[in-house]
Amino acid sequence: MGAMPLHRVCGIFVFLSVCLISFTPPCDGGNILVFPVDGSHWINMKVLLEELHARGHSITVIRASTSWYIPEKSSLYTSITMDMDESLEDFFEVYLQEHMRAQREGASALTLFKLTMDFLSMISSAHSVWTDFLASMFNDEKIMKSLKDSQYDLVLTDPAIAPGVVLAKYLKLPVVLNVRWIPSGEGHFAIAPSPLSYIPVPGSGLTDKMNFIQRVKNMLFYGIIVFQQKVLVGPSYDAICDKYIEGGCEIVSLLQEADIWLFRSDFVFEFPRPTMPNVIYIGGFQCKPAQPLPADLEDFVQSAGEHGVIIMTLGTLVNALPKQIADEIAGVFAKMPQKVIWRHKGERPSTLGNNTLIVDWMPQKDLLGHPQTKAFVAHGGTNGVQEAIYHGVPVLGIPLFFDQYDNLLRLQEKGAAKIIQLGDINGRSFEQALNEVLHQDSYRQNIQRLSRLHRDQPMAPMDQAIFWLEYVIRHKGAPHLRTEAYKMPWYSYYCLDVLLLFLTAVIALLLSTLAIFRFLCCRNRRKTKTKQH
Repeated sequence: MGAMPLHRVCGIFVFLSVCLISFTPPCDGGNILVFPVDGSHWINMKVLLEELHARGHSITVIRASTSWYIPEKSSLYTSITMDMDESLEDFFEVYLQEHMRAQREGASALTLFKLTMDFLSMISSAHSVWTDFLASMFNDEKIMKSLKDSQYDLVLTDPAIAPGVVLAKYLKLPVVLNVRWIPSGEGHFAIAPSPLSYIPVPGSGLTDKMNFIQRVKNMLFYGIIVFQQKVLVGPSYDAICDKYIEGGCEIVSLLQEADIWLFRSDFVFEFPRPTMPNVIYIGGFQCKPAQPLPADLEDFVQSAGEHGVIIMTLGTLVNALPKQIADEIAGVFAKMPQKVIWRHKGERPSTLGNNTLIVDWMPQKDLLGHPQTKAFVAHGGTNGVQEAIYHGVPVLGIPLFFDQYDNLLRLQEKGAAKIIQLGDINGRSFEQALNEVLHQDSYRQNIQRLSRLHRDQPMAPMDQAIFWLEYVIRHKGAPHLRTEAYKMPWYSYYCLDVLLLFLTAVIALLLSTLAIFRFLCCRNRRKTKTKQH
């Protein structure tokens, strides 16, 4: 066999070189400090950490000793565990039970006011617990020395609870936010122009099409956000900043200083609005093609035949609905030709049918991606809504609290979901709503259209997230993408000082003109009198 020609050898060498270069990670393994938020927020943060770990990055996670979701030991990261006296799970549990009771009994204006004040009090207490946690970190010389000596490349944090950005300021590190919520509400309101004429405030239950009365309501809800930030949340962080950060700091300004905002939303789901160059939309980044179900669950799903399957879950915080409502829902499910898989950890409903499987946990993503799944009965959490869009499954929403109504409203406005309030649920109303979502073709057509739009992107949301994280590591920040507007006083931001200058100039000109006219008139009068004499 003859020797291979030189030009072919060179060609193969070039081809292999290109292949090796293309498979080389775009960034040497970085050293990343993570300050997450517990509960459902941790679920999507963990998905991001799994991808970072797979790409060779070293990860350290700061967690509380009372954490109920974030394990101390993990193959993905090393952890720093700090003592915390109170569990935030207790704060939420008390509020959630009271909130569900009020919805069921029919909330009066007084009850709604009380629930709002209870919610704000709960939020304030939660932030106080976390600022105490942060203070204990700053006072622990061994921990702080370790953090400084570790030479982290950046801090990745979820700013729904904001100690992570304060810690990053203290350590003088670039910040990447895995964000939709900040302490005072939705993240866009801190960084991007947000005209209240067409951008609904979270909690208002409004869309981007508002009449006059709705705009008044939107303005009032914005007032609640400002009150929450200035009175309930800000002072806790301000005290920490004044004590430990040279020159002090203010929490909203720290958020505005962040290099990159990985925003857990996109404009398939969200109403169109102004944005900024360092906001990267990664809505649905946690979504993946469905994996095979466990054998017993697959058998149950396939036994549904042509009628398919309904799945129901109300998220990580709610294990069960009030017994009366659970019985009403179970009774409706029992009459349906579909099979039902229901995550329910409370008392077993007395009306449960043979077609309904009660589980403590379900592989939600894999069930949503199964061709037999016909409808998703859900509370409207961000993760579930994004997964429903990704897999194209219509939603019957039962919003309970927080952002859930607003999330479901966006789907309902796009014709992909129907909302039924907890207080309105009875056997008849639930059956009617469920049949509408199952049998009215527009729901499935609209959610599948959203799914096609979501998937039609030049780069997958997860790849976007990783690229920009590594971008910050490579360039030691991204200040060129960050507006400096946050350094301006409010009157300069809105050009009120410029407007005042123009008004002053116009008034001065008018007064000068008036003075000249008066002077000329008086002079003419004097001349006239002189001639008469």
